[in-house]
Order: sequence, then structure tokens, then C-alpha cells
Amino acid sequence: MKKLVDYFLKGLLIFVPMALTVFLLVWAFTSLDAGFRALFRIKIPGVGLLLTVALIVVIGFIASNFLGRRLFALIEKVFTGLPLIKLLYSAVKDMIEAFAGEKKSFDKPVIATFVPGGAAKVVGFVTQESLENLGLSDYVAVYVPQSYNFAGNVLLFPKEAVKPLSIESSQAMAFIVSGGVSKGSS
Repeated sequence: MKKLVDYFLKGLLIFVPMALTVFLLVWAFTSLDAGFRALFRIKIPGVGLLLTVALIVVIGFIASNFLGRRLFALIEKVFTGLPLIKLLYSAVKDMIEAFAGEKKSFDKPVIATFVPGGAAKVVGFVTQESLENLGLSDYVAVYVPQSYNFAGNVLLFPKEAVKPLSIESSQAMAFIVSGGVSKGSS
């Protein structure tokens, strides 16, 4: 009986992460596809998702020239001029740019000490190296993602309390998001 329980637990450790990942990917893609098929009134499954990808590529192409940049700057001005929309739009845009934009923000993994000489440390990413605009010229902003969550906190540390880590950003993020379980290998 103990052997059977061991096999079950080993199978669980392999099956659940794979099944959950596949489930979430399938759910995301089918939801997107269904939403865009309904929007475009298309009956063939998969076409909505393909149209979405094509639309994103076309928008990227248009935004790559002078007139397109001006058009999207005008649209962005409208979005950032509306009180509630501005909050949502800015947060989503900043998060996308932090991961995939030209100004990636999570490319400087660090370890920071809460108290000088203290033993407690936190792993995060420097997102601003100068906080002079807040009157804190000797501080840096460190974003600390939460484990098993799409959230985090921005903590302000004195510059001397923050040390760069000599690992890839993806390794640091894997370590943090996994709750310290991941070895951080990419």
C-alpha cells in the first residue's frame, strides 16, 4: 500500500504542473478565440485567435512608421486623459513594457537587506536607480514579485543595502515566483 501511495504522489508531482499548464494555456487560447470569433461573427474555431494574432502584427506594422506612431500617440492621449481608463491603461502598459518593451524593468536582479547588517534579505529587481523625484536621492526602487501570484510590492532601499545578483533575470523571477523552490535554472 505504501508503494502505491508513493507512486501516486510521484505521479501527482509530475501530472499536476503539466496538466494545469496545459489547462491554463488551452483556457486562455479558447477564451480569446471564442471572444474574437463572437466579435467578428466567425463560426470556424481557431480563426478568431489567428485573426487576433494577425491584427496585433498589423498594429505593430502600422506603429512602426511615422504616421502610425502619431495615430497611436493620439489614441494613447485619449486613454490617458480619461480618469479611470488612465489608471487601467497605464498599469497594463507599464507591466507589458516592463517584461517585453524596449525599457525592460526586470533586467537587474538584486538582493536587498532590510536592516543594515541584518540577516533577512529579499530578492527583487531594481526598477528605478534614482528616486530624486521623491526626495530620496540615496535610495533605489526594488520591485519584489510575490510567490505564486501576479502581484508584488515596490520597496525603497538605501543604495548600499542593494547588491546585484550575478544570475539572469529569468532565473531570479523563477526563484521568486516558485516561492524559493526553483533552483533558478533557465
